[in-house]
Amino acid sequence: MTTFATAVAQTLAGCGIDHAFGLVGGGNILATAALTRAGVHYTAARHEGGAMAMADACFRATGRVAVCTTTHGPGLANTATALAEAAKNRSAVVLLCGDAPVAGPRAHDIDQSALAASLGVPVVRPTDPDTAVEDTVRAVRTATAAQCPVALFLPGDLTNRKVSAPSAPPSVAPAAAPRPARARAEETDEILTLLSGARRPLLLAGLGAWRSGAAKILTDLGDRLGALLATTVMANGMFAAHPAALGLCGGFASPPAAALMGEADVVLAFGTSLDDFTLHGGRILDPAARVVQITLEGARAPRADLAVRGDAAAVATRLLDAADAHGIARSPWRERAAASGALRRAAGGWAALPHTDASGDGRIDPRTLTRELAPLLPAERTVVLDGGHFIGWPAMYWPVPDPAGLVFTGAAFQSIGLGLAGAVGAAVGRPDRTTVAAVGDGGALMGLPELETLVRSGRSALVVIYDDASYGFEEHMYVPQGADAATLRFGDTDFAAVARALGARAVTVRGTGDLSAVPEWTARGAKGTLLLDCKVSRDVLAPFLSDLLGR
Repeated sequence: MTTFATAVAQTLAGCGIDHAFGLVGGGNILATAALTRAGVHYTAARHEGGAMAMADACFRATGRVAVCTTTHGPGLANTATALAEAAKNRSAVVLLCGDAPVAGPRAHDIDQSALAASLGVPVVRPTDPDTAVEDTVRAVRTATAAQCPVALFLPGDLTNRKVSAPSAPPSVAPAAAPRPARARAEETDEILTLLSGARRPLLLAGLGAWRSGAAKILTDLGDRLGALLATTVMANGMFAAHPAALGLCGGFASPPAAALMGEADVVLAFGTSLDDFTLHGGRILDPAARVVQITLEGARAPRADLAVRGDAAAVATRLLDAADAHGIARSPWRERAAASGALRRAAGGWAALPHTDASGDGRIDPRTLTRELAPLLPAERTVVLDGGHFIGWPAMYWPVPDPAGLVFTGAAFQSIGLGLAGAVGAAVGRPDRTTVAAVGDGGALMGLPELETLVRSGRSALVVIYDDASYGFEEHMYVPQGADAATLRFGDTDFAAVARALGARAVTVRGTGDLSAVPEWTARGAKGTLLLDCKVSRDVLAPFLSDLLGR
């Protein structure tokens, strides 16, 4: 015989889950102990919201389901922002949480199932201890197949109930997600008709394309069509080494790359919602370009002329197989762009474009800072971004090896404050890569407790704080509209001193000479956490925001 909590934990471990992040209380402390006994690596967070962001980031960096565990009531409530972010990002995470007894709620209980449902999170709530294994497997399978967080609630009066241990390990391999294998024949024909008249085809890949494993087939299709290649920010790095890659589509695109994207007459968009951010408010593509959206989920984008529901890899394979049969000619666009030097200029990105250095008065130009840091960063890295105005600089200057090398926290839910916790999840999940976390001062202070968790983890991490002593995005956007700047600006925070107090190595950066700490750290093996407290100018406006504001 074993307990209900132990059966749940052993089943999670049997499902191949090897990382859990959490904060223990009466509702989950015994289940967490059972997880560690089952061999699951456990990272103790300082806040439940941080634990949820860690599990989310771990999934994004590894593609493997992770566990967040909290107690009931306030433990669950504290996860709300990070849980909503995970739901909107379609991250496969199991939230293992205490809950009200089956016999009825206590005075302090809330309707946790309703709270989870309001965030778009499916709930599995066992009410019979003998179904512990079955219900746990269902939670993991749902998270995997639907690519979403699933709440597995443990009623308080079941935790120590005895259950019969299975005589053999259960069959816990998550069921494969049911995917439409390919587009309908008439949809394929319509795409091929568009391609037959295309002179400048562009292939745009989003996160859905990466998750479907479509990188190789999309590259082959692009080569066959003579198309140029681009990605959304969430699929950054998918075509990193390809000579026809333009980089990011949207406001982070360099002007030479954006110019080429604007020449496209047919755009095949795989696995992307084609939101305003990707389309840069409609600026990035020629209004006359025909756009085909191929995605497994989500509503048809207003910009799409044709929407096809299908798996990116399957649809791309069918198009590649049919291209010869339909006599699709290869476009010479690549060769012309290469001959004119346009591809070379696009490949140079922002780093090749000059800017007038606005450093001075003890503050460094964020463009200068980010460009100078780029060659100092380890090649094998996971870049973790928080939300805020500063995001433009790392996205512009720091390439990543593949989409798993970018964890952009807060982008789906438009939040800030999850970056430091996200750095923990990425660092724990991918210890083979150095984690480089970029956060603003506002988000850093929101998530500051998890800096201690990052230091305590002992993983290799470089934290870059863009400290403009303000909420920069709101200041640039709303002060011209009449907002009170005093509500958006703050005095400088000595993040370096705080980091040293928490056990990290740290330096204050006011000029490029202060960046010498980075090569010194990497020369010693890039061990532990190094924090750069970068005092950046608040007067430099990121191009993505400048364009949107019409400045």
